Amino acid sequence: MSDTAPEGFEDPFAEQQRMRELLSQETRHLILQLILGHPAHLASLAELDYMIPKNEAAILDQLETLQEAGILDVYVHEPNVSTRDLPSKFWGPTERGVEILYDHNFLRGVPVARAVYEETKKSERVQRHEDAPRPTLPKAVREALEFDEPDMEATGSP
Repeated sequence: MSDTAPEGFEDPFAEQQRMRELLSQETRHLILQLILGHPAHLASLAELDYMIPKNEAAILDQLETLQEAGILDVYVHEPNVSTRDLPSKFWGPTERGVEILYDHNFLRGVPVARAVYEETKKSERVQRHEDAPRPTLPKAVREALEFDEPDMEATGSP
């Protein structure tokens, strides 16, 4: 029996394993968790840099890897391009990315990722970035990432 697959045959598990390896690398995993937890699911490089204990170049390198895989893309908010203190480029999931993240059970963790993100103390600059106007994600992406957030006032929680 040969160890090679017949010509034209693709091993369905090979792609799944490749994606699992791609998503499980530490920095990429942190990037995805932060984007999923972000209130807009769109994070600036400065926000990611603040939250991830790696240098900006390493984060950008992993963002580009996720972009090449079709999981993330750069979304530009044109009105911010000429504004000095506000970001204009934001990283967020693509439609294909949401499908991949769903297949690998990342979307089940969106409520927890949001809670962690909300509880993280942010610098003034990062808070300004978080509050900055940003582009709108494609409808399919927005809908895939929606969840019912608990009303903390109604539950009596602080």
